[in-house]
Amino acid sequence: MIFTNEELKKIYYGAYEFEETDDGYLQAFQYSKKQIKYFKGAFEMWYERCTASTAKTLEFTTSATKLSFDYKIIWKGSPDSFELLVDGFVTGIKYVKDIMDVGTIEWELPEGEKNVVIYLPADATALIKNFTIDADVVPAVKGKKVLWLGDSITQGYGPLRSSNTYVSVANRILNYNILNQGIGGYIYDKNSLMKMDGYTPDKIIVALGTNQYGDKTMTKVKKYYETLTSIYGNEIPILCITPLWRGDHIDELPKLYSFCEKVRDIAGQYKNVKIIDGMKMVPHFPEYFLDNLHPNCLGCEVYGRNLAAEIERIGF
Repeated sequence: MIFTNEELKKIYYGAYEFEETDDGYLQAFQYSKKQIKYFKGAFEMWYERCTASTAKTLEFTTSATKLSFDYKIIWKGSPDSFELLVDGFVTGIKYVKDIMDVGTIEWELPEGEKNVVIYLPADATALIKNFTIDADVVPAVKGKKVLWLGDSITQGYGPLRSSNTYVSVANRILNYNILNQGIGGYIYDKNSLMKMDGYTPDKIIVALGTNQYGDKTMTKVKKYYETLTSIYGNEIPILCITPLWRGDHIDELPKLYSFCEKVRDIAGQYKNVKIIDGMKMVPHFPEYFLDNLHPNCLGCEVYGRNLAAEIERIGF
C-alpha cells in the first residue's frame, strides 16, 4: 500500500506542524512560523538548522517484509543518515553523503511482527512522500509530550548518525513524544521562546550554555528562564542540563565550571526546575568526542543512557 501524506502523518513523530510542497513531498517543522521568521532575521546558521529533520521519525508495528519511500534533501549540514531500527536493532543505514539529493530508499524487513523506527537525518532537511509498505501498520504509542531545547549537541551533531544522537538514545529508553528544538550554535536566547498554538508540553528539557560560557553577565540565562516560565507557567516540570565537559578549551575549563554553577543557581530558583550536572554525563576523554566538543557515537550512547538513568533517578 502507498500512504497518502495524511496517512503518513499518523506514523510521523517529532513534528509541530506539516506542509505539503508543490511537488507532493511532506515537510515537517518543529518550530512555528513565527519562530522560523525570528531565526531568519537573527542569524543565518540558526535559520538553516531550524527546519532540519532533527529527531523526526516514522514509528510503527507491522508484519511487513519490505518498505520504501521517496525522499528529497533540500539542505545539508553534515554527513548524516537515514536509519532503520527493527526491535531496537539497527538494520539499515543510508548516509546522506552517499546518496543523491532526490531518490528512493528501500529496505527489507525480517519476517514476523516487529517494532520499526525510521530516523530521518538530524543535521539535514529531508522531505518524504509515497511511503510504501506491504502490510498494515499500527502507529507507535508514545509517552509524555516533551519539548527539548538545546544547541548543536541536542540537534544531533557529533555522532553523524541520526539514531545515535544522545536524544535518540535517551528517548529509546524514555519513549517521550518529543519536539526537538535544538539548533547548532544556539544559546540562551529568550527571543525564540514563543507560545506555539495548540501545543502544550508535559515536560521541558533545556540543554544550553556551551556556546556562551564566556559571557560577562548571566542576564541572558536569567531572561531565558523568566520567559520560559512566563509562557508555560510554574507547574510544567523543567529539566536543566548544564553544559558538558569541553576538551577543546582546556585552559578555560575553570570559566566553564563557574558558568555551570551560575546556571544552577539561576535555574534552581524555580520550584518546577530540576537540574542535572552535564559534567557527569560524558567521560572527560577525547575518545568520547568528535572534536573535543560534540560527543561522537560512543559519547552519545553513554550520554543518552546516563541521562535516562538520571531522569528516572530524580523522578523528572
